Amino acid sequence: MMRKIIGKFLSALLTAAVLTGCVSNIALAKTDYNKYSNTKKSWYIMRQDKHKPSGGADSAKNLLKYNAYYYDSKSKDKVMYFAFDCGYENGYTGKILDVLKEHDVKAAFFVTKGFVDSNPKLCKRMKKEGHLVGNHTLNHPSLPSKSVKGIRKEVRGLEKLFKEKTGYELDKFIRPPKGEFSSRVLKVLQKMGYTTIFWSIAYYDYDPAKQPGKNYVVEHFKKYYHKGAITLTHNISKSNTEALGDILTFLEGKGYRFAALSELSL
Repeated sequence: MMRKIIGKFLSALLTAAVLTGCVSNIALAKTDYNKYSNTKKSWYIMRQDKHKPSGGADSAKNLLKYNAYYYDSKSKDKVMYFAFDCGYENGYTGKILDVLKEHDVKAAFFVTKGFVDSNPKLCKRMKKEGHLVGNHTLNHPSLPSKSVKGIRKEVRGLEKLFKEKTGYELDKFIRPPKGEFSSRVLKVLQKMGYTTIFWSIAYYDYDPAKQPGKNYVVEHFKKYYHKGAITLTHNISKSNTEALGDILTFLEGKGYRFAALSELSL
């Protein structure tokens, strides 16, 4: 009899935990993150000719263990994923959204606290027009420098802020600030339900005072586009904004389509 009573009590506790979301927190607490290396790595790519996928700081196969991607290694389709980092606004994001809408392209935008605080209308527009809005953390820190608790605070804090400012939920995709990561960081993000996104196409575009120019950006895409590519493009770039329409038109002519990052897990 006593065993039955205890069993029913434990069952009731488990049910309550599920209903309140406590189970996910318990699962997080049980993971021994000390088993995972916290040696800091900085994401980089090794560009390939003949439109082959770039090499990266880690292999696509190893990243998949953490639900992380730098290109779509599973797809043989002519598909590309446009992903913009949005640390702050520089007057171009609305124009970028206009071009994406004109070409019926769904992209991803990784936002920080600074961008969300100052541009809730743009964030709402991204969501309304069918784009993914991902997590770039509250304060853009190097995540390997943070404790597990500190990582969660940066990520959950932005989720809460985005909901408060826009009424929408952030999508469960994250781009580690500065491209800095570790095995521990990837594991923490995975346990939080996130897909981590790096990139296979990138160039120097993040300094407004040192822009590469429209022609450079267009030619870079023409030389290095490849199946399953994920871009690192910054919303503050004048060159990106001027080049985007020509890039999309060129790739459309090559038979490419442009997918949302949610397709990676299909």
